[in-house]
Amino acid sequence: MDAKVTNFPRVEEEEARRPTQEEAEEAVRVLLRWAGDDPEREGLLDTPARVARSYRELFSGYDLAAEDVLGRTFEEVAGYDDIVLVKDIPFFSHCEHHMVPIIGKAHVAYLPNGRVLGLSKIARVVDIFGRRLQTQETMTAQIAKSIDDTLLPRGVAVMIEAEHMCMAMRGIQKQGSTTLTTTFTGAFKTEPAEQVRFMTMIRGRG
Repeated sequence: MDAKVTNFPRVEEEEARRPTQEEAEEAVRVLLRWAGDDPEREGLLDTPARVARSYRELFSGYDLAAEDVLGRTFEEVAGYDDIVLVKDIPFFSHCEHHMVPIIGKAHVAYLPNGRVLGLSKIARVVDIFGRRLQTQETMTAQIAKSIDDTLLPRGVAVMIEAEHMCMAMRGIQKQGSTTLTTTFTGAFKTEPAEQVRFMTMIRGRG
């Protein structure tokens, strides 16, 4: 089943509704008091400002649009039409349910249809969607859809392998468990042999 992928509004359109730095810092002070600590003690005096600044960086994916990164492509590919794979792309994100880290790696492939991307663009797209509140399933689908919609390749394949700190640090507390998700479009979805090739190349045997 195809996942619904939300196109988040650009920040410049939302800036009027975004809380100020001061409001964000006050929210951190409230959380510190709720946790049982004193935000006025020496060790925590600068914490609200630090947290607000770090959140700006950790969630900077809301400030960017994948289509801006993917806009430039190259047509001079000398007839190359086989798999282009960038694997083991490290990323971090944050679980939208508990706002704790998701740490993993992404493998992204596509079958060119006359145009190719600069390889760094694929890693940047992973970062854009990673630096948002996410579920792994949604992030996987968003990466695939953004490349599919912009590049119009013959197919896109995305696999994400990640550890969720919401499972490691709280709740069931199972450290080291890995979640795998995949999304396939085009030939990767309709031709099982292409899926097998993708998986084989990821595992380093092809």
